[in-house]
Amino acid sequence: MTWLRDLGLGIRFAAAGGREGWARTALTAVGVGLGVALLLIASSVPHLLAERAHRDLARQESAASYEDKAARSDTTVLRTNAETEYRGRVVGGFLVRPEGAHPVTPPGVGALPGPGEMVASPALKELLASPEGSLLRERLPYRITATIGDAGLLSPGELYFYAGSDTLTPAAGGHRVDGYGDRVKDEPLPPALVVLVIMVCVVLLAPVAIFITTAVRFGGDRRDRRLAALRLVGTDIRSTRRIAAGEALFGSLLGLLAGAAFFLVGRGFSGYVEVWNYSVFPSDLTPSPWPAALIAVAVPLCAVLVTLVAMRAVIVEPLGVVRDTGRRKRRLWWRLPVPALGLAVLGVTGRVGEGDFVDPYPIAAGAVLVLVGLALLLPWLVEACVRPLRRGPVSWQLAVRRLQLNSGAASRAVSGIAVAVAGAVALQMLFAAMGDEFTHMTGQDPSRAQFHTYSEKVSGDAATRTIEEFRSTKGVEAVIGTVETYVTKPGTYEEDQVTPTTSLSVGDCATLKELAEIGSCADGDAFVVHPRGDKEMSDWVDETARKGKEVELDSGAELPPGGKRLLWTLPADARTVTSRPDALGDDHWGIMATVGAVDPRTLPDAQTIAQIKVDDDVEDVAEYVRNTAARIDPGMRVAALTSMTRDRQYASVQTGLRFGALVTLLLIAASMLVSQLEQLRERRRLLSVLVAFGTRRVTLGWSVLWQTAVPVAVSLLVAVAGGVALGAVMTWMLAKTVTRWWVFLPLAGAGGALVVAVTLLSLPLLWRMMRPDGLRTE
Repeated sequence: MTWLRDLGLGIRFAAAGGREGWARTALTAVGVGLGVALLLIASSVPHLLAERAHRDLARQESAASYEDKAARSDTTVLRTNAETEYRGRVVGGFLVRPEGAHPVTPPGVGALPGPGEMVASPALKELLASPEGSLLRERLPYRITATIGDAGLLSPGELYFYAGSDTLTPAAGGHRVDGYGDRVKDEPLPPALVVLVIMVCVVLLAPVAIFITTAVRFGGDRRDRRLAALRLVGTDIRSTRRIAAGEALFGSLLGLLAGAAFFLVGRGFSGYVEVWNYSVFPSDLTPSPWPAALIAVAVPLCAVLVTLVAMRAVIVEPLGVVRDTGRRKRRLWWRLPVPALGLAVLGVTGRVGEGDFVDPYPIAAGAVLVLVGLALLLPWLVEACVRPLRRGPVSWQLAVRRLQLNSGAASRAVSGIAVAVAGAVALQMLFAAMGDEFTHMTGQDPSRAQFHTYSEKVSGDAATRTIEEFRSTKGVEAVIGTVETYVTKPGTYEEDQVTPTTSLSVGDCATLKELAEIGSCADGDAFVVHPRGDKEMSDWVDETARKGKEVELDSGAELPPGGKRLLWTLPADARTVTSRPDALGDDHWGIMATVGAVDPRTLPDAQTIAQIKVDDDVEDVAEYVRNTAARIDPGMRVAALTSMTRDRQYASVQTGLRFGALVTLLLIAASMLVSQLEQLRERRRLLSVLVAFGTRRVTLGWSVLWQTAVPVAVSLLVAVAGGVALGAVMTWMLAKTVTRWWVFLPLAGAGGALVVAVTLLSLPLLWRMMRPDGLRTE
């Protein structure tokens, strides 16, 4: 009952403290509210990912369709992937053709579009209607009849469509679908990525917790002077501390409400915000019940405990307040063991091998101890660094003297930077060390060609036209284009006998020189191409490619009654050459012939392969290439050549880190600004005295800058040292080698930018407080 009485009295003082009391309470509420909002966002991530994965699975084709076991019926649909890319953004979609009167529809689609029609996502519809989407309209010239609902999209900004076709057939690449959403797709994260995810969570949330503990101590000096009046009327020391805890409790409760309001307002606008081409549905940002309940309990409890601990360093007497921090040095002996214990926990946990079960608790505990230990070391280091400082300009002396008298508030304000930067340095070291494991060299050569296109089987005439149209496309410098089919050795074979078969590639001399070491070439030449260093495969090629003998060009086609096979005689003077890797890194062997030797238009069943070299100086050249491909065949695939690719899960973790780092950086900037404003408000009387004595505005402005810059510089030194140590230990746990020791340089620059930004934003309040009338009192 005594506790409740004193806490209630503190709440009454905080609520009825007049304008000054409400200003301090408002600052505390805003500070705590920012942290609570970020914690609520973090607790929504599991629900967000689960809902996104559920919608992704719901629009995947059924297991029977995926395994090609779906039989044609009144509900089946033929579809082919028509995904494309537009100015760096993926535009997903399918060409569809119903095979009956009641076709199955994917989630979010009421009815399948007819030929020449399209059902598009709202974001794609908006893009196509804007001037920015003019080139994409050429690629998707369909009439939009409806929009895809939220159930069929991963995010509100996703570009997605279903377009109707009346020419799609199984022979033209159509895949039969009889349903959606019953195929399981669950890929567990590798152990190394599990460790990385744990570190991301710790690094992003630890600064939030530290900021909340800092925010509940705003206005401590003025609060302690008010408590001295309570001591004067007979309140004992313990009751005074509990009353102070009640004031902090009130601010934290308002902070919970403010955090919920910030979260709900931000949640409502989340569907309109897109970062790195990613966005979320507001309904997906729903905090999990248990974490939300934990936040609601932990934040007020943290406020009470932090205040009680802080009050032990203050002696509140009836005639004034005495702080022991100016007389007694901060002790180091109990601060150093905390980060050392964290490194020891990680060391005892040991290395994480492939296929091992990863226990997240010791890894998270070790990382938290290291980061919290750095925050505990910071006040001691700031005090030790500013103690010997003496000479300098007036602005420097004002800042240094302020830090020498009371460095605690400044240390608390920048502790979030120390934790965030240290964690970011460790994560960057981990990402650099793990990059090789999740980066795969493709063997492709983007200097020879930048795009690769291929389509399903088409007629030889269409294949030839494809190459010609690509060569006439704006920005295209060269096309390595071939018309490819399979040829067989004529004869009758038993069912269990393998028919001698090889490939036939038709192109001009420039193209064939890119695919084989043919030397001299003239139109009308033909070549037998052997793979490099593979005698067995070379013998198999020679079994079909017999010089001066015939091969069948239409062995896979069904002959009409009385029909004859289409035969072609390989010239007797055809040279035998060795294959050469193309721009994709692939080897081609079999028979290669120029257009003068084989007319590709006569091939009954062929495939178009084109590797396209473009002029990168031509704006939107990639879009011109994709538009040509879509005009020739809407189902044609266009892929950009790249020398390396990153694992999808690794890229997802990296994207999550970018999102979290951006939000955490904004929170740190907001926390520093709120803390700076709180300190200026506490020093209003002192600023008025300085102005009354003739101190210039520029001098006080520089003083504020130095007062922020010195603790930040110390915090960055602590963060770099701690982050490098933590990153080295985590890298050792994954049996990797540290490859980048200088990753902290950009982060240090970000810390410096924060100092300048906070100083500039706090200057308007500083100018307002630099008035002699601030000396008035009642």
